[in-house]
Amino acid sequence: MGKDQPFFLRKNSRRRLKKALGLQSPPSAPPPPPLRSPEPIDSSYNNNNTSLVVGSSTGPGKGKKKAGGAARLWMRFDRLGNSELVECDKSAIIKRVSIPPRDLRILGPVFSHSSNILAREKAMVVNLEFIRAIVTAEEVLILEPLCQEVLPFVDQLRQQLPHKTAANIQQVSRNAGIHASTGGQWLPVPEAAEGLQCELPFEFHVLEIALEVVCTYLDSNVADLERDAYPVLDELARNVSTKNLEHVRSLKSNLTRLLARVQKVRDEIEHLLDDNEDMADLYLTRKWIQNQQSEALVGSAASNSITLATPHLPRLGSNRSASMVTGSVLDDDDDDVEDLEMLLEAYFMQLDGTRNKILSVREYIDDTEDYVNIQLDNQRNELIQLQLVLTIASFAIAVDTLIAGMFGMNIPCQLYHIHGIFGYFVGSSSTGCLFLFLLVLGYARWKKLLGS
Repeated sequence: MGKDQPFFLRKNSRRRLKKALGLQSPPSAPPPPPLRSPEPIDSSYNNNNTSLVVGSSTGPGKGKKKAGGAARLWMRFDRLGNSELVECDKSAIIKRVSIPPRDLRILGPVFSHSSNILAREKAMVVNLEFIRAIVTAEEVLILEPLCQEVLPFVDQLRQQLPHKTAANIQQVSRNAGIHASTGGQWLPVPEAAEGLQCELPFEFHVLEIALEVVCTYLDSNVADLERDAYPVLDELARNVSTKNLEHVRSLKSNLTRLLARVQKVRDEIEHLLDDNEDMADLYLTRKWIQNQQSEALVGSAASNSITLATPHLPRLGSNRSASMVTGSVLDDDDDDVEDLEMLLEAYFMQLDGTRNKILSVREYIDDTEDYVNIQLDNQRNELIQLQLVLTIASFAIAVDTLIAGMFGMNIPCQLYHIHGIFGYFVGSSSTGCLFLFLLVLGYARWKKLLGS
């Protein structure tokens, strides 16, 4: 066998050496540091409390980021309307809002000008045209907030959120204070529940503002399209030229793209309206309150320091829920989606009206094209009639030429010796050919081959 060791012995020795080296490997690297505290940015961009937070930043001496996606710019709004710019990568966003990674692909550039409203356990993913945001029960994260099209949405959030959510925050704090003051016992508080129900939850405020901005943007585009369409179509009806036809072709392509964008948003809202479970999943504040109460009840039950209130609680006069006591009572109202349904129906009708405007413009384009085709067909018919008249005239002239050609041949004929017969003969043959032309023309009119 030789002096060398067998192959299987060398292989086992190398395996034992690798195992020994693996036991001495250094420990894994510590987790990355948390986000740095907010730093103020230029006051010319935002007059409110806006700050810049750089997330997942690498310290000095560290290498580049691992393959997890480059950091992107987000803007965070809380319930009170305070905003800050946050630069986070995909992993930081996933941990922050607890959404699957595939939802971030929906917010990417590949799905631009698409429409999706997705409900997750703790967040709502909104992708409406240029607005790409992740909404939770406590905050909203807007992707690429410095884009020219997104700035109106950011301004509306900054103006409306402090006024719309202040009352809800006070009611939630009051309800939490009553719970703490009663030693962890949830009491029936119809006033607090009524205050919570009189205003929309935070996530629906954000969704309402997003739909309003998108609908306003689409309406303005439709108005611009109508303003440019009707003069171009009227000019085409007056003068059919290559330039006018090119303008109409460009107009139709713009109209088709705009109709597709409006139809996507409309179909997404219609899909939500057709499914009550999807609408119920969008109630993030309701689920957040249920989780808070469940945690409080579990903690109180563990310490044996809770006495449940009366199981049968009074309800409000409306169909909405007024019970804030236990999770089991709140579960009875999970199917109550009246607020969201009314909100979506309002913007569905608005988008339907926008779609009808586009369809009316398209019908006007179709009518103009039909009118132009009728004009072209009429001109084509006139050309055909003119060609027929010229063909009949050519036939009559050809007969006269045939007669003249026959007598122009060098053959003996007695008519050549008659003095003055040339004029009579030419006149009579030309008259016969003219009579033949009128006869054929009358026959064509009798068969309605020529217009009257």
